[in-house]
Amino acid sequence: MARRVVVSGIGIWSCLGTSIEQVKEALYQGKSGIILDSKRLDYGFRSALTGAVETPVLKGLLDRRQRANMSEQAEYAYMATRQAFEQAGADDDFRQENEVGCIFGNDSSAKAIIEGYRVMEEKHDSELVGAGSVFQSMNSTVNMNLCSVFNLCGINFSVSAACASSSHAIGLGYMMIRQGLQNTVLCGGAQETNMYGISSFDAIRTFSMRMKEPAKASRPFDRDRDGLVPSGGAAALVLEDYDHAVARGANILAEVCGYGFSGNGGAISNPSDNGSTIAMRRAMADAGIKASDIDYINAHATSTPQGDIAEAIALHNLFVGEHALISSTKSMTGHECWMAGASEIVYSIIMMQNNFVAPNINFENPDEFSAKLNIAAKTTETEVRTVLSNSFGFGGTNSTLIIKKP
Repeated sequence: MARRVVVSGIGIWSCLGTSIEQVKEALYQGKSGIILDSKRLDYGFRSALTGAVETPVLKGLLDRRQRANMSEQAEYAYMATRQAFEQAGADDDFRQENEVGCIFGNDSSAKAIIEGYRVMEEKHDSELVGAGSVFQSMNSTVNMNLCSVFNLCGINFSVSAACASSSHAIGLGYMMIRQGLQNTVLCGGAQETNMYGISSFDAIRTFSMRMKEPAKASRPFDRDRDGLVPSGGAAALVLEDYDHAVARGANILAEVCGYGFSGNGGAISNPSDNGSTIAMRRAMADAGIKASDIDYINAHATSTPQGDIAEAIALHNLFVGEHALISSTKSMTGHECWMAGASEIVYSIIMMQNNFVAPNINFENPDEFSAKLNIAAKTTETEVRTVLSNSFGFGGTNSTLIIKKP
């Protein structure tokens, strides 16, 4: 018989804040974390918009060697994981006595690679690149650092699935626990925010050009949207077997009850309403619920013209006539890329615990597709019992998660 999977701790390090309380206030107030970074224009970008993520101060928390091994996104993940473990009561003694796994979504580590390349170009001596560079530049940089620093001895790998990476990471952690292979798994996602990792996105005109009003640039579902805004940081969740959590007196924040996935096939960058629909149907079937059971949908909607249309069509087909409120927190955060699936589950748990739905800010003029949806343009105070969260990515990868109040 499948085991139940719960969330016993969450952590966040994002452009909305670096603590649960800060992020809760930003979500409730509909506060944007997007700024203009003029250095990007000097570098050659068309768009200088980005989420503003605070740089962690690790001195005093980690020794010099540990800090040298960490990429930018691993630093974010470390800070988010500290919060999640603290809330879960998973201290050093717990982690020594219990096998804890780690599955994180991470899809690039450009900064470390480019910095190593620059040293080689200038010095022509590989030994000057630094011993830590190899651990910063590997795609598994987040997992290897977290497992080393926190002494995690369970399942240990990264998920690389574009902007659905960390949603799939949570889904896989959920499956590991449900099938009895692990009792506790740290899951999440991390995304570097430097300019090097996303220059190729700027090259294909993915980003919004609304630079005079950064806070209004990310406009999911709005008719006047002109592209996404890149962002990042890290989100961490401690997933745990329900009986295991209850036995040790853990505070249960939410239950993960459904995971759905699909592939689009077709062109590498084209979204698909059919692929989205399959992932959502599969997640609801896994959770044993109907569309009418969903209170809130945290949409993937990134503020791109075609992507938002495909998801709007899928949402309308599945939820027409239902009461579920819909918003995209990317309207405030921008697109947090590889961390987005995990951060949006954290944001949803915060809403669930505080009985509100965060607004889809900048939703001023619906298009013909979004006009059919029940989009929350303003903060709505309501009980949130069951949440569906979508994450889709290049290559046609789709992931849907469903969580509910314990």
